[in-house]
Order: sequence, then C-alpha cells, then structure tokens
Amino acid sequence: MKMALRLAAFGIGQVEPNPAVGCVLVRDGKVIGKGYHKKFGEAHAEINALTDCRVRGEDPAGATMYVTLEPCCHHGKTGPCTDAILEARIAKVFVAMSDPAEHANGRGIRQLRGAGLDVEVGLCEHYARLLNAAYIKYVRTHRPYVIVKWAQSLDGKLAWKPDSGRRWISGPLSRRDAHRLRRASQAILTGVNTILDDDPLLTPRPPKGKSPLRVILDSQLRILLRRKVMNTRRFGSLLFTTETGVVGQDKKIDRILSKGVDVTVVPEVQGHCGLKTVLTELARREVQQVLVEGGPALIAAFLEEGLADAVRIYIAPVLLGDQGHKPLSDAMAALTRPTSLTDPEIKTFGHDVCISGEIDYSKSEA
Repeated sequence: MKMALRLAAFGIGQVEPNPAVGCVLVRDGKVIGKGYHKKFGEAHAEINALTDCRVRGEDPAGATMYVTLEPCCHHGKTGPCTDAILEARIAKVFVAMSDPAEHANGRGIRQLRGAGLDVEVGLCEHYARLLNAAYIKYVRTHRPYVIVKWAQSLDGKLAWKPDSGRRWISGPLSRRDAHRLRRASQAILTGVNTILDDDPLLTPRPPKGKSPLRVILDSQLRILLRRKVMNTRRFGSLLFTTETGVVGQDKKIDRILSKGVDVTVVPEVQGHCGLKTVLTELARREVQQVLVEGGPALIAAFLEEGLADAVRIYIAPVLLGDQGHKPLSDAMAALTRPTSLTDPEIKTFGHDVCISGEIDYSKSEA
C-alpha cells in the first residue's frame, strides 16, 4: 500500500478535481502491475495497473490489489473500475479509504463484496487521507482546501525593504519546495498589495502540466495594468473586487478584461473582498486546493475567519532588523481565536526550517 501511495502522489496537480489514486497488483509476494491516475479524464489507477500487468505478460487473475481509494462503480469520463476488477478476477482487494464523494460513499466496496470478493478497508488510511486532504474537503464542504504559505525571518519580517537590494528571505531549496506546492494547487491567491509591491508572476517554476489559476483580491480595483499578472494571458487570472471598487471604473474593467483577466464582484466585508464568497466561487470553478501567498493582513484574515486548513512556514536564519518590513506580528496580534497545528511536521531546506501542518481551531497548546 505504501508503494501505491507513493504512486498516487505523482498525480497531484494533474488529476483534479478527481482524487489522486495509486494501485499495485501483487501475487506470491511479487509486484505484477502498478499504476496511478495520471490526468483528469484519463484512465484511473486500477485500469493502469491492470494494463501494466498485461504488458508485463502477467495474468491478474487471483492477484491481490492494493488501491489507495475505493474503486469507482459509476460511469463518468471512464468506465467503472469495479467492473474491470471483477472481469480481471482479482482475488482480494485492500482499500486504504472509502471515497467520500456522493456518487461513491462505499458503493464500490459493496459491489465488490456483493460479487464475492474479499475486500479490506483501512490499510494506511491515515496516509491516504493526508494525500487527498484537499479532495476530501472539496467533496464534503464544496469549498477548496486552503494552505496559507509564507517565508519569514527570525524576527518575523516577511520581506526585505525595497531599497535593501535584496529580494529573497528564504533560500533556493525552500523556494523549490514552494514551487512544488504551487504545482499541486489549482489556484494561487494573493492580495493587490503584493502585486503592487512585488510584481510576482505567480506561476510554478519550472512550468509543468496545468498552470494554477492566479487569483487577486483587490477590493478597490487598485491594480496596475502593467503588472506581470495582467500581461501573461497564457496563464489564467481572476480578479475579485467589490461594488465599491467598480464604481466609475468601466474603462479600466474593459481594459482588464481585454487582457484575458476575469473580473468577479463579491460582497465587501470590513472594507475587503468577502473571503467566504471568494472560496465559494473558486469551488464553483472546480478549484480543489488554494495556496494563499499574501502579506500579513491577508494571512491573518484567513486565520481569523477560520478559513485556512493548513499552513506552511519557511523560517530563514536571519534577523532583518530595520532592513525588513511587513512584520507579521502586528497582524497576528489582532487574532481573536487561538490556533494550533495538528501533527506539525518540521523539515529543513538548506539552512531554512519549514514548519507545516493542518490547523486545529478548537484548542491551542501552550
């Protein structure tokens, strides 16, 4: 099953809004076939594993299947995997977790058991749920899974001063990991201040597979049309603003639209774009995971409203002092709800320390 989980991870960023799934076929302790769901609309993991088995010259009949998610039993873009499993005369199936989607929800498992197959559910379930945390949130709540990411100095500054001549706080290995996280997401969200101050492209580098949607929150429509996100049509962009922001701005909106950038008006909440409405609209666009890359105010807003599901924090071993700006402490001091991380993971990327984990809003550890 661990091999199947590793295979499944290769599909992240390519299969959404489907889940990432891996599958391994074993007979007499030998792997005779393996596969994973590679791309949305294409063959599922079970089909790819059965195909691989036959390419190897092996007969899947009597084999044991290890699959990270309940096999589908419905007709969608592909046929039911349960039918293929039964036709292949698989002897036993280990399923890491049931599929929480309404069209599944145990139906595939019941169909296989009803046909006489021995099906065991729950092997490595914890890891399977971590792998598909975004999918689970998306199908259960109809909202995207939100990861808030930032890099900071030891004294809590998110950036060097513009006149410092320095650009990055984190090191190259941390930035490489951040780009991996971008590739795994369907949208990268930031505020207009970040666009105005830093002029980021907001794309994964190097580019690979589908490009995530670039999302900008701009309640007063202050965006400058010469910024990179306004002039790279090949990457999708969506700008959220408010009724206040669009007043008297017809010509500017027309110019934004002419650059291939979508504009959506959402309710204003305390002078800002309403985050709950923003997430609902992104879910409507089948965005399963959102990576938030903003300044202190945006980071604090997602945490204060309980809308962030996880954080990823890169801490560089440097004290910026008066050469740094965008201190996180001021925004965080206004938070009214304490939070803690569930099973936090600590890694090092070069000299940087990375802390990540899902957020538990119900309690805070001292």
